[in-house]
Amino acid sequence: MPEDDRDNWTQADAARQLVSSSDSGNKKQNPFADGDLSSLSMNTGDPIRRQKTLTEQAADAIRERIVEGQFELGEALSDIALADELGVSKTPIREAFLLLKNEGLVEVLPKQGTFVFRMTMEQLRQLWELREILELNSLRLAMRDGGGTMTRILTPIIERMVKATNEKDPSLFRRCDAEFHGAIIAGSDNKFIQSGYNIIALRVQVLRNRVSLEAHNWRSLDEHVAVLDYIRTGDTEAAVESLFKHIRGTLDAYVAARKTKLNSVA
Repeated sequence: MPEDDRDNWTQADAARQLVSSSDSGNKKQNPFADGDLSSLSMNTGDPIRRQKTLTEQAADAIRERIVEGQFELGEALSDIALADELGVSKTPIREAFLLLKNEGLVEVLPKQGTFVFRMTMEQLRQLWELREILELNSLRLAMRDGGGTMTRILTPIIERMVKATNEKDPSLFRRCDAEFHGAIIAGSDNKFIQSGYNIIALRVQVLRNRVSLEAHNWRSLDEHVAVLDYIRTGDTEAAVESLFKHIRGTLDAYVAARKTKLNSVA
């Protein structure tokens, strides 16, 4: 079987071949004989769970590397190197690039290659303006019940952020940070706001992660705690103002880090 055909081979394909072989009297070996059958429904009434394709798995792996900062903004991505690293052919890698392009994480330039997204200062400013519009208004909407629901949702997230800071675990802190802001968006209970935020969420997370240094984490933790304190007391405008200062502070920290990096290279 050609390499690219193997990329598209799924358990569903194998199952269809098994049924066809059985109907025709073919005695070929069951391809699931020594495998895990947990994803198939065998007269149990449970739906078959669709496994991720190689393209989706490759996109997940590349996305994680971009978000975690393993690739620099604007860095060229090699389909050959990634295919070798992930143990697949180039086809699912190239298809993954197209998925990530739709998410705004990569730029695919004809006859040049694929690159991690990059932003001018003006684009960055516009991105943060949209983030402020979405998050601040989401918090106002989420506070319509006086803040009780958001307090219950955000408190355990803050507890994990404290744990991450104390244990100097920046990866956990970044995940909690994204979860905190995502919870505020979800609290709006507005699908259009959530859809708009999903368009920018990954790029915001990528940029935010690049200033997730230990000193910044301490300040960021205090800012998140302040937002939750105002939410807990039901003070909507104070909570919104505190969130605004935090979001704008993250932008200022990223711009400062970017300038420092440019000066060190010059």
